[in-house]
Amino acid sequence: HPDKRSPDPARNETTETINENWVELTKAFKALTDEEVRRNFLEFGHPDGKQSFSIGIALPTFIITDGNGKYVLLGYISLLAVVLPYYVGKWWYGSQKTTKEGILVNSAGTLFQAFKEDIDAAGIITAVSGGEEYNELLTGEKADSGLSKIEQRVLAPGNLTPLAAGLSVKARQQLQDMDEGSRRKALALIWAHLGNIELDTEDLNAEKFESAVIAHKLNEAFTVIALHFGATAPVLASYNLSQCLIQAIPPGSSPLLQLPHFTPKVVEAIEGESARKHWSVQQFMALPASIRRSKVVGAGHMTGEQYQKAAVIAQQLPYLKVEKTFFKVHGEKFVTPNSLVQFVVKARVIPPGSSNVPAITDKDLEEVEKLDARGNAVDDENRVAPPLAHSPFFARDHSPRWHIFLADSKQGKIAVPPFTFSTFDKPLFTEDGTPTYNVQTLKMQFGAPPQAGRYTFQMNLVCDSYLGLDSQMHVTMEVEEASKAEAMVDDGEISEPDEDTIAGQMAQLRGGTVKRAQDSDDESDGSNTEGEDVGDDDTSETDTDTDEE
Repeated sequence: HPDKRSPDPARNETTETINENWVELTKAFKALTDEEVRRNFLEFGHPDGKQSFSIGIALPTFIITDGNGKYVLLGYISLLAVVLPYYVGKWWYGSQKTTKEGILVNSAGTLFQAFKEDIDAAGIITAVSGGEEYNELLTGEKADSGLSKIEQRVLAPGNLTPLAAGLSVKARQQLQDMDEGSRRKALALIWAHLGNIELDTEDLNAEKFESAVIAHKLNEAFTVIALHFGATAPVLASYNLSQCLIQAIPPGSSPLLQLPHFTPKVVEAIEGESARKHWSVQQFMALPASIRRSKVVGAGHMTGEQYQKAAVIAQQLPYLKVEKTFFKVHGEKFVTPNSLVQFVVKARVIPPGSSNVPAITDKDLEEVEKLDARGNAVDDENRVAPPLAHSPFFARDHSPRWHIFLADSKQGKIAVPPFTFSTFDKPLFTEDGTPTYNVQTLKMQFGAPPQAGRYTFQMNLVCDSYLGLDSQMHVTMEVEEASKAEAMVDDGEISEPDEDTIAGQMAQLRGGTVKRAQDSDDESDGSNTEGEDVGDDDTSETDTDTDEE
């Protein structure tokens, strides 16, 4: 108690601190014994109840100094009336100038006007050269600087082709008929990139590499436009141009040119002078190693070291080989009209020239769905991206993507729009670059036709980064009548009632069939020795007929 305690100077105590300690001790005692004080402490953190508090804002001195109020007001007015509207307007009008694909609206209009159902890759190159993005790259004197030198290189005679850059007669005429300016130079730069032509100056080479990146972006926008029209040929031509831009190969050239040190002369030595069809990398790597080496090493083609480097690159190309395809409806045995169908593709990456490829098993081709607690299918979040594309002449890192779509080959129309896959559920390669040969599952979802029947589609599997790795095959989907499917399910799941049950007696009155009751000997035995083998019903998929082309 303060009356019985005297201050201790050694402990720096005074009468005031002793009184304050006593007050705190009294409050603590009441917090333990007095219900109201205890409630205040638990609710507000203080025995006396809710305490008042204040918050201060620190402002610079010049703002609160007398005489500066008019300057502060002027600053606020400038911020709210000038600066903020300027940046908001800049953002707004900037967003209105571009599309969802990230290109300028005027460029999209140019691509739309250039669309034709019979357009090929060369026609798309001419179309994308009209993008206004090139006006930003080729500004001022750059619009005409070095144009004549670029055209001289591009239109020079080639070793095995009429022109060095791989232009056709029609494409050359389109270039020569174009007016002087940024568009003509952009078109010449794109062809210089596709022909992998070294230009005279570093500035021209830098413009060449950047023009290919812009062309690739505009080509992706052209793909979206082509999909709206629904024609198959322009979409495939756009995908082919994407492959050519990334690999710096003219459209229609041999896929072997995407391997390092492979020149047109080397390709001619492999394919022959009178070859009508180009070889794929898979065909070349399927030859015995001694024959492959004899075709390309020596005779002024390439050295043994260069051949080994090319072979290593070839054995890392992600060729996605389709092993099985089928249609299925989640939770159902059959595909019925207007149901939500999944087209499932089972495939694995088998690089060209792979040896000792493990055989695929039935377990690998089974469709195992991951279900949540409610029984709904869930996607695997731990997906793996493939290695970056081998594209030494493309000025950006690019991760390969695969497009799968179904088309009507008779009408040349797309039946199911493309689904794009950039990740997989299992790794494609190990850390040291060895193929894993894991079976990958690719799914695309769409609505079934409204009528029952047998529908045949052409499946297209296209890689956007490499030439010659595409696949085509015919797949068939059988759509059953809803009533027939229900009847088949009922017959398969509902068994006949026993004779000695109420359901069995009612079935006999209606003239139905029942199971005969077991004899007393069987009942006393406790087991049925005349069991039947019941086949496992496949409730997960509807198989399709697939014929590779």
